[in-house]
Amino acid sequence: MFLLKQVVIFSLLLVMSVLNGGYAEAAVTSKERRSIGLEGTLLTPSGAVRAGNAEGTIPEWKNEVLPLPEDFLPGTFHPDPFAADKVRLKLTSENYMQYVDKLSLGQQKMFKTYDDYFMNVYPTRRSAVYKPHVYEAALKNLERSEFRETDSHMGMIGFTGARRAWAFPIPHNADEAMLNHQSRPRLVWNKSREVTIPVASDGSYEVSHLDVEFHNKWSDIEVAEGDLSARPMDTVLFYSQTLTGPARVAGQVVLALEPLTFTDTFRKAWSYSPGQRRVKRAPQIIYDNPMTASDGLGTTDQVFGFNGPTDRFSYKLLGKREIFVPYNPYKLFAQEVTPDKVIAASGRFNQDYARYELHRVWIIEAVLKEGTSHEYSKRVFYLDEDSWEVMLADNYDRRGGLWRHWEDHQIFYYDVGSIHRAAELQYDFDAHRMLALLIGKSKAPDFSWRAGDEYFTSSAVRRRGVR
Repeated sequence: MFLLKQVVIFSLLLVMSVLNGGYAEAAVTSKERRSIGLEGTLLTPSGAVRAGNAEGTIPEWKNEVLPLPEDFLPGTFHPDPFAADKVRLKLTSENYMQYVDKLSLGQQKMFKTYDDYFMNVYPTRRSAVYKPHVYEAALKNLERSEFRETDSHMGMIGFTGARRAWAFPIPHNADEAMLNHQSRPRLVWNKSREVTIPVASDGSYEVSHLDVEFHNKWSDIEVAEGDLSARPMDTVLFYSQTLTGPARVAGQVVLALEPLTFTDTFRKAWSYSPGQRRVKRAPQIIYDNPMTASDGLGTTDQVFGFNGPTDRFSYKLLGKREIFVPYNPYKLFAQEVTPDKVIAASGRFNQDYARYELHRVWIIEAVLKEGTSHEYSKRVFYLDEDSWEVMLADNYDRRGGLWRHWEDHQIFYYDVGSIHRAAELQYDFDAHRMLALLIGKSKAPDFSWRAGDEYFTSSAVRRRGVR
C-alpha cells in the first residue's frame, strides 16, 4: 500500500507539472531517472505506473511475456491466451451512467444514441510486454532524446537522438506525450490481407479487400542503431497497399515512405491506377484526405488513431485516467470471424466479439490551429500507458460537435512481441454509419515475410499494379 501511495503521489506531481508548465528540458532529472526501470521501480520503461490500482481492478505490470500457446503454429491465427476469462461487467444504456467516469465522451454518446449498445468488460490483462531491446532503448532515450520544433508548415514538432522506442518515457508536456505515440515500438515486418467495410445506415455494406506489406525499421533489431540517424529524418516505414477487390478497383496500389518525425522531411507517396497504367506522386495521401476505400467515413491521418504530420493541431495533456478501452480481442482475431459475423444487423459492430478492459490511459486533446484546416476541429486521444497506442479517439466537427468515435481493437502478437490492430472502427453519429477495418479475415498475417528496400519503389509498384 505504501508503494501504491508513492505511485499516486508521483503521478499527480508529474501530471501537475505537465499541465502547469511549458517546455521542460528533454533530459530527465535525477529523481525521475531513479523512478523508472525494468524492475523494482515506480514506473516501467514505457513510463507506465508499475503498480495496480487500489481497487485491484488493474493489476501490477510484470516483465513477463505471454507464453506461446501449445496449439499455436507460426503463420496461423493466434489462439486466445485469455479464453477462460469471463465477463465481469456488462455496460448497457441502462447502467452506463454508474461508470461514466470510466468512459470517454464518445463512448457515452454511443450509449445515448443506441439503446441496444453494450460493452463487455473483462479482467484487465497488461499483456503489452515488449522484447528486451525495446526497453533498453527506452531507458537510454531518457538521456539522449531532445525535443525539436520547427517553423515549417504550422509548426512541426519532433525529436532527435531517440532510437527504437518511446522518445520521452517520462513526458514533460503534451507535445512529448504525443511524440511517444509517433515513436512507439511497432510491428516490424508484415504481409497481411485486410478488409475495409463502410457500412450504410440501413446496415448494407460492400467489402474492399487489400493486400498490405510493410517494413518498419524503427524497432527492428536487425537494423543497427547507427542506421537510425540521430535526427530521425530518413525513411523508417516502407509501406505498400494493393486493392484486390471489388473488381472495379482491383489493382490500385498505394506506396508510402515515412519518416519518424516530419521536422526535416515529409511523407513520400505514390499511387498506381490500372486504368491509366501510370504511377503518380500522391501528395493527397495525408491529413484529412479520405482513407482508402472508406467512402469518406475516415481520414487518412486517423489510422492507428493518429498518424502523419503533427503540425495542424496544438496539443494539451489532460492527465491520466482509468478508462474502459478495447484490449486483447483475440476472439475477434480468428479466421472464422468473417465480416458477416462482425457486422450486426443494426449496421454496427457485433459487440459479442469486442473485449474491453480497465486501463490507465493518457488523455491528449488536439485543437486545430488557427489558419489551417482539417475536417476535425478537435480530437481527444486516449493512449494506453503500457504501449502509448491510441485506443480511443473522439473527433469533433468544425462546429465543435462530437461527430465521430474511433476505436482501435489491438492484440499483442506474442510470437513477434509487438502490438498490432485486429480491427479499427469508426462510428459517425451524424450519418449513423460505421467504418470497419479488419485484419486477416481470409488468411493470417505473415510476419516472416521479407523484402528489400527496392520492393518499395515506384517502379516496383507499376510491376505489381496489374489488374
